[in-house]
Amino acid sequence: MHRPQLNRFLVEDAVRSALKEDLGMAGDLTTEAIIPRDAKLEATVIARKDGCLAGQDFVLTAMAMMDSSVTAEVLVTDGSKCTAGEELTRLSGPARSILSAERVGLNFMGRLSGIATTTQQIIDAVGNLPVRVTCTRKTTPGLRAFEKYAVRCGGGHNHRFGLFDAVMIKDNHVAAVGGKIGDAIKAAREAVGHLVKIELEVDTLEQLEQALPFGPDVVLLDNMTPETLKEAVRLVKGRAITEASGSITPQTARAYAESGVDVLSLGWLTHSAPNFDVGLDIAF
Repeated sequence: MHRPQLNRFLVEDAVRSALKEDLGMAGDLTTEAIIPRDAKLEATVIARKDGCLAGQDFVLTAMAMMDSSVTAEVLVTDGSKCTAGEELTRLSGPARSILSAERVGLNFMGRLSGIATTTQQIIDAVGNLPVRVTCTRKTTPGLRAFEKYAVRCGGGHNHRFGLFDAVMIKDNHVAAVGGKIGDAIKAAREAVGHLVKIELEVDTLEQLEQALPFGPDVVLLDNMTPETLKEAVRLVKGRAITEASGSITPQTARAYAESGVDVLSLGWLTHSAPNFDVGLDIAF
């Protein structure tokens, strides 16, 4: 199985910023007041529920940045399923450092594991149907690379990362040029490089029929029912990748996938995924 990877420089930058935010100008007042400077401890990161893990790098990086002498043993890798009560990571070292870095590491792990778990729920709902489950740009500002990584950990795929890596002509773009779908596609084709894909959003079958002669690489079939999607797939006849979006949840995903579309895209994976509960337990 292919394991997704994160750019460690992005992780380090994010963790450093989060630690600076949490520690501020005075440091961890509680820990420094109560815990002796030379105290050591052993602790374990525990899953509080069943799900799919993502974010180990953030726990390890937070600990290492606080104190390089903290040792960590990863017991469950990103992209793996975990169960309530399961040990995810074992930590050992200076008590002050582990306690001060705890919340930053767990915040990232909880957020990303929630997205990975939600993605896996959609994947499970779709089953063996030949469709890709992808995220969108509806991500938390500043966390896009990490949230999209979490989608991959859950078995999904990524849509474009930003405005810079693909052309996506949405309804507002078409409206801004007077509703001329063909002109919008032709202008985009002339402006971008030969490796850049062009996707067009359509809301109706009439718009789809109008667009197909102009050769979009992908058609985003927005807020269509599964029945309408089936007709859209029939009209496309393999001339473009078909992508369904809107109103897709774990409960409805299979019905949308059964329409025959190539891709399901869900902003819900990142903007509405619940946090995954993880905690740090100290061995006495």
